[in-house]
Amino acid sequence: MQITKDTVAQFIYTLKDEAGNELESTEAGHPVAYLHGHDNMLEGLEKELDGKSVGDKFSVTLAPADAYGERHEESVQRVPVKHLQGAKKWKPGMIAVVNTDQGQRQVTVVKAGKFMVTVDTNHPFAGMTLTFDIEVLDIRQATAEEIAHGHAHGVGGHQH
Repeated sequence: MQITKDTVAQFIYTLKDEAGNELESTEAGHPVAYLHGHDNMLEGLEKELDGKSVGDKFSVTLAPADAYGERHEESVQRVPVKHLQGAKKWKPGMIAVVNTDQGQRQVTVVKAGKFMVTVDTNHPFAGMTLTFDIEVLDIRQATAEEIAHGHAHGVGGHQH
């Protein structure tokens, strides 16, 4: 079976920056599961996964435009501390979650004050050329419910 639209693929990955430094990796035994063809994955990554089979191992390098976009310097803003979720005390470099009109968004703390915090709303990997080392572990047909909901359910996917 190959990864095609309306299949659920499970894979493990290691993400590296241009210098080869590891930025993140799936935890052992905890693969990512996603519904293919429903905009649940970086576009450049989904293109590379299309047509792959169980056991395939490959690397893909994505330019910022195909990954998390370019950095936008105007995306730094001050927000009240009470709007940040994820910690009690904030320090520069920490990642927080903020609720916005478009849903939850990750931000990076630039400067923390007692009542106001300066945050960078760019994705932490924005402006970076990224390399994903991937191994496909499993592929299955999506259920009607998963297709209706637009995402994978169960292990590695969305839990209801």
